[in-house]
Amino acid sequence: MLILNKTDLTPASFILNGIPGLEDMQIWISFPFCSMYVVAVVGNCGLLYLIRYEDSLHRPMYYFLAMLSLTDLVMCSSTIPKALCIFWFHLKEIGFDECLVQMFFIHTFTGMESGVLMLMALDRYVAICYPLRYSVILTNDVIGKVGLATFLRGVLLITPFTFLTKRLPYCRGNVIPHTYCDHMSVAKLSCGNVKVNAIYGLMVALLIGGFDILCITVSYTMILRAVVSLSSADARQKAFSTCTAHICAIVFSYSPAFFSFFSHRFGGHTIPPSCHIIMANIYLLLPPTMNPVVYGVKTKQIRDCVMRILSGSKDTKSHNI
Repeated sequence: MLILNKTDLTPASFILNGIPGLEDMQIWISFPFCSMYVVAVVGNCGLLYLIRYEDSLHRPMYYFLAMLSLTDLVMCSSTIPKALCIFWFHLKEIGFDECLVQMFFIHTFTGMESGVLMLMALDRYVAICYPLRYSVILTNDVIGKVGLATFLRGVLLITPFTFLTKRLPYCRGNVIPHTYCDHMSVAKLSCGNVKVNAIYGLMVALLIGGFDILCITVSYTMILRAVVSLSSADARQKAFSTCTAHICAIVFSYSPAFFSFFSHRFGGHTIPPSCHIIMANIYLLLPPTMNPVVYGVKTKQIRDCVMRILSGSKDTKSHNI
């Protein structure tokens, strides 16, 4: 009897099948995807430029916003260009190692996105509850350390995904019914035991998402108590208005994530696979698209900087960080 090595069951490449069931409509779906991606790249690059060169934006809140913008850029750029190649040019093949790298970046930076939103909630908590100590607590050194810790948390927790997926034998074909290499979409092609992959994936979701949501909830509970205790209605409105953009960012980030999570577990047989795949793409594309728009509209300092640039004013000095 012929015994196959594990390497014989590792495909050289996978085929990303796009959105099964909507093959004839993929060219039309690509246009809103492309438009949102362009807005995401231009908007987030614009925010990073403003935060780097505008003196008035050299504050902790905007440093965290820069982390969010950088995370958003990597997150959407890990998936959308490949998806557009599938829709426009039918370039569906992706190498096995390239697939693992894409999977690593997607899951690492979605975790980073959640972590930065949590840090921004803590920033708002300190700003509203301890305004006189804000600059003392959130120094540049502290911001750098918590940002690095958030990134390392994602890397350390997601790296095992790569090894858990690489070790599996693949004998159920190499066609992935998706636009990108999602962890469980790849694992389902294996004829090996993927129970460890599923359990570890759930643990990581709880460790990252559960912890971050808990911190955000506690932060806003304390913020709400502090705002309600203010004597002036104008002071209450002004204090809470500083959180509006961040609350919108939380909604844009977690709403598609919750939909995908619950629909997979409770509506798997009633919701078509094409809907799951579209929502999975929106989950990675909506926050990068909307965050710069929301912060540009809701944040007065950013609006003022944009207006100065558009009017050609030279009042603000350039400053490198």
